[in-house]
Amino acid sequence: MREFTKLDGVAVPLMRSNVDTDAIIPKQFLKSIKRSGFGVNLFDEWRYLDAGFPGQDPEERKPDPAFVLNAPRYAGAEVLIAGENFGCGSSREHAVWALDDYGIRAVIAPGFADIFHNNSFKSGLLPIVLEPSTVAALAAECEADEGYRLAIDLEGQTVTTPSGEVHRFEVDEFRKHCLLNGFDDIELTLQMRNRIEDYEDARRQAAPWLFGD
Repeated sequence: MREFTKLDGVAVPLMRSNVDTDAIIPKQFLKSIKRSGFGVNLFDEWRYLDAGFPGQDPEERKPDPAFVLNAPRYAGAEVLIAGENFGCGSSREHAVWALDDYGIRAVIAPGFADIFHNNSFKSGLLPIVLEPSTVAALAAECEADEGYRLAIDLEGQTVTTPSGEVHRFEVDEFRKHCLLNGFDDIELTLQMRNRIEDYEDARRQAAPWLFGD
């Protein structure tokens, strides 16, 4: 998993409440357990005018010019400003994978669905909860100012606007530690590799029949 320390990226506003995981990545694209390749179908039913199916050449699709992610000014966006209860619906991890594969590293919203919130930390995506009025203000500034960027400092737990206004956010210390170091569940377990190997060696000596010795 990629580390998340600091980010200074273009922001894009998607101020819709209750955006569910099927909207983030529709069900027909969930045929792979790889974490890559989903970005092209992020928000597929909103992003394109034609129906999407796996294996399509994205160059042959018909983008909806009215959808915010298709606006040239938001090309390369890394911060998504979203509405309340973002990521509700099913528990699919693919929703987080699609955002990450597209290039979104952080989502700022007044609140997140619990499972999406948990999945985000396990895949290197930072979900930031700010007051509804603050999120609305950031979205309004973003819409008014082309090239609007937000600076995010996970260690300091701050979001800084281009004008220098600083907003502090809360994050669980353990999850913060994992993100700063790029530890997903497997990598976190492997930090105990020596202790695991010592235990296995002791068990092998105490009960060799369990190991076929």
